[in-house]
Amino acid sequence: MVAKQSRGRRPAIARRPTFWRSHAVPLLLSLLLAALGFLEPTASQWLRYDRTAILNGEIWRIVTGNIVHFGWGHLALNLAGLLLLWFLFIRVIASGTWLLIILTGSLGVGIGILLFNPSIEWYVGLSGVLHTALAGGILLAIRAGERFQWVLLVFVSAKLAWEHVYGALPGSEETAGGPVLVDAHLYGAVTGIVLALLIIALTRRRPSHGAGAA
Repeated sequence: MVAKQSRGRRPAIARRPTFWRSHAVPLLLSLLLAALGFLEPTASQWLRYDRTAILNGEIWRIVTGNIVHFGWGHLALNLAGLLLLWFLFIRVIASGTWLLIILTGSLGVGIGILLFNPSIEWYVGLSGVLHTALAGGILLAIRAGERFQWVLLVFVSAKLAWEHVYGALPGSEETAGGPVLVDAHLYGAVTGIVLALLIIALTRRRPSHGAGAA
């Protein structure tokens, strides 16, 4: 075993992530959603998931359909959900992971609807992506040692099972201001689980860097 220590160089000090680096993506997403709310109904006309338009080449709608909403009530509900998840997983989901969650969640939900719900002509809302963050965040938090997240995992599993059997939760459609596509929640959750497992697997394989020892 050989250890080598360089002279004349101060040991590196791990910097704590700044507030902006840790929380930029949820903040910017919240601002974007609010801004798009002021641009309705034009924003939805150009951005919502629209099956016919997608099949005619407007493929951006697969992703952007998740960031426009029925109205202010629908938007406020999803912003509240985003805020809740932001604080719930503040220790385990950094900005880079948030960006990955939003992009993969949007793709997972949009592609899922396109492939498995051909009767759905259009769709709007962030709830599917929030389920990506919820499912993925729970697994990452459990991996980080937050054992109480097992309780939340059971609750979320029960919620998805209820929606699969009985449809939307009572009162959710009235709150959202329109019909709720519960399949989007399932697609989002499955995407989150797959993403979290990939992150955990890659983290395990990442070699640890010692302090100059071999």
